[in-house]
Amino acid sequence: MRIAFAGTPAFAATVLAKLHDAQHEIVMVLTQPDRPSGRGLRPAFSATKEFAAQQGWVVRQPVTLKDPEALGLLAEARPEAIVTAAYGLILPVPVLDLAPHGALNVHASLLPRWRGAAPIQRALLAGDRETGITIIRMEAGLDTGPILAQRSLAISDSDDSQSLHDRLAPMGGDLIVSVLEMLTAGNAHEEPQPAEGATYARKVQDDEAVIDWLKPAEQIERAVRAFRPAPGAQTGLRGQRCKVWHARIVPGQGEPGTVIATVTDGIRVACGEGALEITELQRAGGRRLRAAEFLRGFAVAPGERLAIPG
Repeated sequence: MRIAFAGTPAFAATVLAKLHDAQHEIVMVLTQPDRPSGRGLRPAFSATKEFAAQQGWVVRQPVTLKDPEALGLLAEARPEAIVTAAYGLILPVPVLDLAPHGALNVHASLLPRWRGAAPIQRALLAGDRETGITIIRMEAGLDTGPILAQRSLAISDSDDSQSLHDRLAPMGGDLIVSVLEMLTAGNAHEEPQPAEGATYARKVQDDEAVIDWLKPAEQIERAVRAFRPAPGAQTGLRGQRCKVWHARIVPGQGEPGTVIATVTDGIRVACGEGALEITELQRAGGRRLRAAEFLRGFAVAPGERLAIPG
């Protein structure tokens, strides 16, 4: 099938690779404009652009798809279907209606739960026990279109955003390939999303990653996993910002945010309910360190408070 693909990060590039492996004809790739990255703030290709460039495909990076020129170029490519995955730009109605098989979205949640930009992080923060992939036919509403296929995936107590991403992305690619096969055969079936159970997965803001020690240890531990690897759960220690990479729930009590003990492989901190043992952390400008190594070079005493400076 002739496919126009729209996507930006690694999740999208994985889906695009699956379409390529299934021998679909990629007639155009849309991805967001290059963004400044790194200390030099040099423009960096998205993962999707990098993969598309390796295949020699036509890549377009419009700022908006409401531009008549962008719509014209897409129409000239004559796609039979438009597939999107983590694109990051809104597809206006003329684009949704352009291809005979419509516009199909690969979404990393069990819709209608977690419509929006950050479904993986929101599922982890909420303590969901499962997530998955949903393929929808896109309409004007945000992730509200009818469901063509859905596949679930269990969330383990050790999962973080990266591990879920790495399992969901290939699942999304396999599922969209199956849906395209059904569309080609004329036996695809779609159902409206349930009216109940819709939630919104708003984009993660950096300030959300600042640890609020007044919260229960269970919620903070989920936040550490949800914000790993980016933006990284953060706290402060002696006026310096630190990222908390790994932590586990342990018994304990005390003033929230106060170190109640240091042990061989962790720093135990009191929370609003229970305690959290930090087992891997990183000072600003430093390396990620296991707690044991961190404590050898930066002694932490019971009674110290963890808080973002300022």
